[in-house]
Amino acid sequence: MTHTYTEIKSQTEAWAQALDVTRAAVLPNPADDEQVIFTGCGSTYYLSLAAAALYQELTGRSARAIPGGELLLNSKTILTSAKTLLVAISRSGTTTETVRAAEQFKREGRGELLVISNYDEVLSKPADYKILIEKGQEESVAQTRSFASMYVAVTAFCARAAGRADLLSAMEKLPEAGNRLMVGYEARAKSIGENLSFDRFYFLGSGIRYGLACEVNLKMKEMTLTHSEPFHFLEFRHGPMSMVNESAAVIGLRSDVNAAHEQKVLDEMRAKGGTILSLAEADADIAFESGIPEPVRAVLYLPVLQLMAYHRSIAKGLNPDRPNNLTAVIKLDL
Repeated sequence: MTHTYTEIKSQTEAWAQALDVTRAAVLPNPADDEQVIFTGCGSTYYLSLAAAALYQELTGRSARAIPGGELLLNSKTILTSAKTLLVAISRSGTTTETVRAAEQFKREGRGELLVISNYDEVLSKPADYKILIEKGQEESVAQTRSFASMYVAVTAFCARAAGRADLLSAMEKLPEAGNRLMVGYEARAKSIGENLSFDRFYFLGSGIRYGLACEVNLKMKEMTLTHSEPFHFLEFRHGPMSMVNESAAVIGLRSDVNAAHEQKVLDEMRAKGGTILSLAEADADIAFESGIPEPVRAVLYLPVLQLMAYHRSIAKGLNPDRPNNLTAVIKLDL
């Protein structure tokens, strides 16, 4: 049994802790800030993309996602005189670019700092607020349980910022729904993952789901060394679909409101020879059937696709715990 498999299968315990910690945390008043910037590196940059979209959708306030390295090295292209809340996200709490960017942000008096992490490390030291989810800690290099735990935390943060106690309450059903999905659909994930006739994977997601499409794409690259790319649904027609053939798997993270448009893209890719897998609340290959409102259930897209990457890694004779050329934390001499 690998660490990765254990971490994927046990992640709902970390989801529950993330929700409890975020509900109890002292958090900034959204009315105090003119904009919110979410930052991270790698997986947590993709988490930031999803978080910024959700924050703006729920609160109506400006939010954007910036890689930690860009915030550090090119801050003049990002920061203005507007009072800003910086949400810095890091599994380890020690990623160099994120740590240095947060320190620079505080040193320049740009605004308040909220840290979301699985460890109480150096990144937390200058923080005005912090959310720490210890049950999300991992032995593996590729983020699975940690990412999902921090995403649940940031989702709860967005719901609190919007004053939506109803959404926070609905999120209590997430762990049960996640466990049910892994039991019910792991065999389907294994079947697609182990099919080595696929040599390319495309993950489609729009709105709050695009950052998650980027993340599951990264898991496929890291763990399986397979060509993989993420796209917004409608953008996929503008060139990338030329790569679709019988060797392609196209995975769609479908929404509720735009389901008809998104399913049409998937149907077109099936007609071009691709193998299609849809994920959605209902009427999909992977159906959540959770009863949880759409803005706060998006973590449910992750477990089955993480399992798909895991099983593909094993089928290719790779070690999912230690992906090629990677380490768990990037530390640089900056």
